[in-house]
Amino acid sequence: MSDPRNAPGTLEVALGSRSYPIHIGPGLLGDPRWLTPHLAGRQVMVVTNETVAPLYLSRLRQGLGDNLEVRELVLPDGEATKTLASVERIWDALLAAGFNRRCTLIALGGGVIGDMVGFAAACYQRGVAFVQVPTTLLAQVDSSVGGKTGVNHPRGKNMIGAFWQPRAVLVDTDTLATLPPRELSAGLAEVIKYGLIRDADFLAWLEGAMEALRGLDPAALTRAIERSCALKAEIVAEDETEQGVRALLNLGHTFGHAIEAHQGYGNWLHGEAVGTGMLMAAELSARLGWLSDAEVARTRAIIEAAGLPLAAPADMGVDDFLAIMRLDKKNLDSRLRLILLRTPGEACIHDATPTETLAALLEAFPRR
Repeated sequence: MSDPRNAPGTLEVALGSRSYPIHIGPGLLGDPRWLTPHLAGRQVMVVTNETVAPLYLSRLRQGLGDNLEVRELVLPDGEATKTLASVERIWDALLAAGFNRRCTLIALGGGVIGDMVGFAAACYQRGVAFVQVPTTLLAQVDSSVGGKTGVNHPRGKNMIGAFWQPRAVLVDTDTLATLPPRELSAGLAEVIKYGLIRDADFLAWLEGAMEALRGLDPAALTRAIERSCALKAEIVAEDETEQGVRALLNLGHTFGHAIEAHQGYGNWLHGEAVGTGMLMAAELSARLGWLSDAEVARTRAIIEAAGLPLAAPADMGVDDFLAIMRLDKKNLDSRLRLILLRTPGEACIHDATPTETLAALLEAFPRR
């Protein structure tokens, strides 16, 4: 039965015949009503990792009922495992089990698991169903919603992948109770992003709620997750395959992905790199005359309040940043496209930043 503390809230990602729900609330994993309606058939493969499996795999199995053919695959944890070799392990397991086109993959874990399982589902027998069950804040508010799937390449993050939408996203907020503080802060980077790019009122609320969020206050977390998912669902419905407005969701990511690739995947958490990248984007926006010094300071203050780094890696120079940023997927015709801020709450896509202005920002930005 569902947890009596709170009935789940449900949002919709509106994509016509491929629309799907995001269920948000406590105690959802063990309740079949929120999971089994989204299965394509009797064959189910649950893919998780060595950290999450001992915590939540048995509870998820309870939510699947007894009349299914369920297999499990437990992969190593960490961003460094987000490779084609790991996805091949998923395909190997599906083939060994004889799973057909009516199977369903369930991604139980953070963004790494969700991205790999989604990509495996997109490719297996040219596309099978999958369901996202995110267990980290970052995955709950960002990577589980919108259908971006894929793996990393040594030369760039998420360079190999596909757009493949899940059948549902199941956000059990109870899973955040076991999330380490560093991972929680990484997730808050993506929450802050939504306020900065599209919702000034939400940003103002976050400024006052940060202590409660870092203290795992259930009401504050639920509100942050629901608003973040609503904003992402709205943007994805407007631009599913990132031909325009969806690129705004990458605020800080061009800088952040460069940090992750240079430092080695997993040494900086994705949200940590994005937090630093958002501050770099704010400072560049100020150099272009859009943000005031006070608005940059406000951006820095909320990133700091979330427990995120305010400086780039000490061993990363201007040329290191530029070499990796030139490989960014948003770039068109060799022009670097950056997501910058017109004002807190309004972002824009900018492809005319003078190289000398960007280089000056990268040179002056603090290192640690």
